[in-house]
Amino acid sequence: MAKFSNVMLVILNAITLVISAAIIVGGIWLATQEHNDCASLARWPVIGIGVFFLIVSLIGLIGSCDNNKCLLFFYLFIIFLLILLLITVTVFGVIVTIKGADDAVSDKGIKEYRLGDYSTWLKRHVVEKPAYWDKIKSCLIRAKVCNNLQNKDKGISVSALYRENISPIQSGCCKPPTACNFTYVNATTWINATTPNADVDCKSWNSTEDILCYDCQSCKAGVLQTSKDSWKKMAIINACVVVFLILVILLGCCAARNSSRRYYHAIQPGFYVKQ
Repeated sequence: MAKFSNVMLVILNAITLVISAAIIVGGIWLATQEHNDCASLARWPVIGIGVFFLIVSLIGLIGSCDNNKCLLFFYLFIIFLLILLLITVTVFGVIVTIKGADDAVSDKGIKEYRLGDYSTWLKRHVVEKPAYWDKIKSCLIRAKVCNNLQNKDKGISVSALYRENISPIQSGCCKPPTACNFTYVNATTWINATTPNADVDCKSWNSTEDILCYDCQSCKAGVLQTSKDSWKKMAIINACVVVFLILVILLGCCAARNSSRRYYHAIQPGFYVKQ
């Protein structure tokens, strides 16, 4: 069992070593792309995560190959802290994203989102700080999320367009709220408001490609809903990673115990431990 645990620990750390190297390469690739806000938001965290897992994997790999007790215990300590961190982050993420839902507009098949439905922490740290929102808005414009919506518009009616299952960001950023009662021309062109004061976002709407509803509260709500949907997926991934790390720590404990037995045999030749 002791040898098996060492072999499995070596295999698992070799796998994570390869994965972390791929993460670093991906981060470097992002860093070498044309400079824009979208790349700068992601590249350094990606590289940092990759370097961290690379170092941890190397520690575990060396410790398990050489049966180095000190390295193995240090490795297990890091893994234990990582498990606690992942659990804490996951629970916190669930708490701050539990609020928020879409409002279905009757007979239109439209889902719209309201900023007030989301948690205060999420709003304050994601969309309410002008510096943060300017970067996010720049990303949305560069990503041409509304151009993608235009590509779906093939001269069909507005109700048919909305049945195309548009994303929360497209719903909030690329069109005015339904309450404004704007006249539909195409996916990103709406005119002649009949009730311009029906919603605070009605006055923010502009058919200009780089303006649209990017400064609307509905756009910010769409971003938060997208973040919430992404976090649900991330929580599942985190749970799988925690299970994986628990397996690693169990194998690491077996490997560390095996290393301790060899250490006692080395310093006390007559010492016998039943294997």
